[in-house]
This record gives sequence, C-alpha cells and structure tokens, in this order.
Amino acid sequence: MEQTHISKYDTETLDGALFAELLRAGAANLLANKDEVNDLNVFPVPDGDTGDNMGMTVRGGVAALDNITEYSLSDVSETAAQGMLLGARGNSGVILSQFFAGIVSGFKGLEKADISVIKNALNLGVKRAYSAVMKPTEGTILTVAKEGAESAKNISDNATVGELVDALVSGMKESLSHTPEKLPILAEAGVVDSGGAGLVYIFEGFLEALKGEEINTTQSSFFAAAGSSPDLSAFGPDSEMTYGYCTELLLRLQNRKVDVEAFEPSVITEFLETVGDSIVAFKTDSAVKIHVHTLTPEKVLEFCRRFGEFLTVKIENMSLQHSELNAEVQNSKKAGSAIDRSGEKKKFGFIEVASGNGIKKTLRDLGADIIVDGGQTNNPAISDFIDAFNSANAEHIFVFPNNGNIIMAAKAAAEMYDGDVRVIESRDLGAGYVALSSLDPSAADADTVESMLNDAMVDVDTGLVSVAIRDAEMNGVSIKEGSYIGFVGKTMLVCEENAADAACRLIDKLLENGEKYMLTVFTGQDATQNGISAIEKHMESAHSGIEIYFADGGQDVYPYIIIAE
Repeated sequence: MEQTHISKYDTETLDGALFAELLRAGAANLLANKDEVNDLNVFPVPDGDTGDNMGMTVRGGVAALDNITEYSLSDVSETAAQGMLLGARGNSGVILSQFFAGIVSGFKGLEKADISVIKNALNLGVKRAYSAVMKPTEGTILTVAKEGAESAKNISDNATVGELVDALVSGMKESLSHTPEKLPILAEAGVVDSGGAGLVYIFEGFLEALKGEEINTTQSSFFAAAGSSPDLSAFGPDSEMTYGYCTELLLRLQNRKVDVEAFEPSVITEFLETVGDSIVAFKTDSAVKIHVHTLTPEKVLEFCRRFGEFLTVKIENMSLQHSELNAEVQNSKKAGSAIDRSGEKKKFGFIEVASGNGIKKTLRDLGADIIVDGGQTNNPAISDFIDAFNSANAEHIFVFPNNGNIIMAAKAAAEMYDGDVRVIESRDLGAGYVALSSLDPSAADADTVESMLNDAMVDVDTGLVSVAIRDAEMNGVSIKEGSYIGFVGKTMLVCEENAADAACRLIDKLLENGEKYMLTVFTGQDATQNGISAIEKHMESAHSGIEIYFADGGQDVYPYIIIAE
C-alpha cells in the first residue's frame, strides 16, 4: 500500500518534534543541491565549497538531535544550534550557526511556539547573524535571511506554520535574485550569492516537509559522523591499556542539580586535572563541551553527571589511534617541530591551516606546532580548532587561518576556548608562510609576537593559478572554460591557455610595481616539470634580478601558488 504523507502545513504551532523533522528535511534538501551551491563560486575555479560548509554545519545540528531525550521546542532548538556551532565551517557555516543560535533565544523555555513567537525568533536570528560579522556586507546570506524574515513578519499572527514558512521562502528567493544588484562582484561573475542560495535550500526543505512531500535522504553518509573505522587489531586480548581513552562529552546542565546560569566549567576542569590530561571544557548557555585523555573515563562520567545529563558521549581507545599519532610525531620531528601533548605548557604555540603534504612540511620546518588540515574546499570546523588549541599545549596560541573563509571559524573557536588564543588574520597561504618565517623566537611577550606577525604580512601578495570551470568576464579579463586563470585575492588578473603561461603572466603582474624582491612558488599536484622550466626561463629573461624558489607543495586545485615579498 502506498504510504500516505500527513501535511503539517496547517498546524498553528511549532513544537520540538516538528522542528526536529523540519531541520532534518532542510539538511537533506541542502545535500541534494549542495553541488549547485558550490558552483555559485564567484571565481570560476573548482574550489567552491559553500554548499559543503553549510551542509556540514547543519549536519552537526541534525546529528546532535540523535541523542536527545527531551523534545520541547526549547531543548530541540538549543541542542541543534549547539551542534551547528561546533560543526560550523567557513564564513557561511558560522553565520548559519549564529542565525539558528539567535532563533534559539526566541524559543528558550518553550514547549512550543505560535506564529508571533516564531516571527520574533526569526528576527532574533537575523540580529545574531549580523552581530557575528564585524563588517556586514549586503547581498550575502545576511541579506537573504533579513529580507526573508521581513516577508514572514508581514504574515498574520493567525496564519499557519506552513503559511509563515511559505512567506519566508518566497522572501528569501526574491532577496536572493537581487543579490547581484547589491554586490557588484556577483553581477560581474553572473551568479547569485552562494550562502544565500544554501539558506533558501534549507528552508525549502522545511516547506516541503510541511507539505508532506518526499525529500531524497538516500545519501545517508551526509548524516553520519566523519572518519574511518579504527584498526581493531591494534588492541588484542593480551594488550595493556597504555594511552588511555579520548573522552568527549556534551553535557546539558540541569537546574535540579546546579545553578545553570552561575555554573563555571572550571569546576569540571579542576577535577579532570586529577584524572587525565589534554583537557578542555567550555560552556555555551546550558551545555558544556568536555574533552580529556584519561585511563578512567568512568570517573569522568560519574563526576560530570553530578551537574547534568549527557547529550553525547564518545570514548575512544587511543591505542587504536597510536600508529597514526606516532607517524604524525615522527613527521613533525623530521620537520623540526615537536608535538608535546603532555607536561608543562610552553610559552608560545603556533597553529597553521594548510593542505598539501609539502606545504605542511614547510610550515613545520618554520616552527608550526600544529597543522590543521584544511584550506579551500576543506574548511575546518570550530571543533577542529578547539582540538588544535588543546593539542598545542601553550600559554599563548597564535593561529593562522590562511584563508579568508576560515577566519570567522577560528575566531569563534578562540572565543569559546579558555585560554589566550590570538587569530592572526592571514587571508592566504602567503601571509601565514611569510609571517611565521619572519618570527623572532626570542620575543619576550605575546603582544610583541602578535605585532611582529601582523607587520610581516603587510607587504605580501599571493597569486593563485587554477583552471577555469566556466566562461566569465571579470576585471576586464575574458575567461574561457578550460583555460587557466591567475588572480590575487578577489582580483582577476590573467587568463592563458596553459598553467605555466598563466603563472608567468601572473608573476609579471605581481612584480610590476618594482617593490618585490623574492618569489616562492609552491607547485601543486597538477604542475609539470616542463611548466616549472618555462617559469624559470621567463624569470631569467624578464626578471633576472628577482630571487625565485620552488617548493613541492602537493596541493590540489592550484597548480601554482606564487608568494611575492
């Protein structure tokens, strides 16, 4: 018998169970369309990742709901928002997590919400999202959220939830269509804002679920936790527990057990120091995120339950991870940096975000303590940064995001972390590379180090070469699909038939003001020896006085990353 889908469109209130259903539908709809969102990248290069970032962010919220036991609207929305925050990736993901965090404040303490409450919650979500951005730009996901909420606000308080979401989606779609008028770079590229498009897909999923329509959720890996299966042979019947358990908890503080508002996570931290190391504990509203390496996870569970109940619990035998960790330590020692996850904290720690084995090794050579895997198409989550801060084991931690789309996540993680974390706003690899290479390790204080790092980045330009994935006209440069383009930041500079020619023309642009004296070229997976030779010959004939250094970066997407200083 064919299944009958019951429409929720005409319901007059939103409760926790329905909100959870809508979130899952929204996540699934975004998944089904994430490649289209990725392809809305302003630059016609194969590095669009907005759909992936927003997808993984909302996945964090959906996954957090798997362990929920209380289905009030307040509990569901807060749990989902917390999951989104920890899983947030990229600027669009962080803004999305803040939008839902604002909505949570409108549902706080409620079993369900009527239309007037939902409209107010949407408005609070918009305000929270705008406040998360230092210099909000119109024509982005922010505008789409704001104008969608304004359309929903015009709906009568006697309307149904379906009618409200219908108006919200219509307003968002209308706003999205006008984003190129508000942001010239979108008009030039011939695309609408990708973050706004992702937001529309999420709420279209809400609307489809309210109407009882089928949403394709066959790609269940979207909701599954990332990571590969452990090597179970690493711990057999005669093995001894040496490395302990990596124990991670998400604890919901309970009013019947503790004063939730006044509770300080230091109470937990002080106990954890007696049973383990690699400790982190931070509080967001009524939830506490906990991480510790311990031989006695049962003691951690028993102690923490004095204050609340668990939303999620993850306990992993670190012996199963030891081979991988050993390799990381050996690689770091070869590269001249030490990863010390125990003992007294050192004074300064340096964290770089990078991809490509060659680039990672170079940064370790320069003194990076921790490399967070990431970059274009692979933005790390807020939780990845928090893990890195903990592993750095330093009094003062300096973080190089090395990508403008990663800075917000790094800053959000720094605000959540209990320690001195300073985000050096390196917007590309060149800035993070030159800043670290110029560091004087004898600097006496953190303020001096921070000033030195920021000063070192000022006169650095980073040029990128990549294949074009569509025709375009940008900054006066005519681009053909399949050709190679060269650009700096958000400025398109050259287009040539092959990668080496594009690199040569890009170098000419980087050196035309006569202020640069050295080039470092990280060659990617698609670079060729013939191409490198062509660049060397061009330098000899056109820029013989400029020093150039080639390094095997191993990065994807960009055959050549050219750093001019």
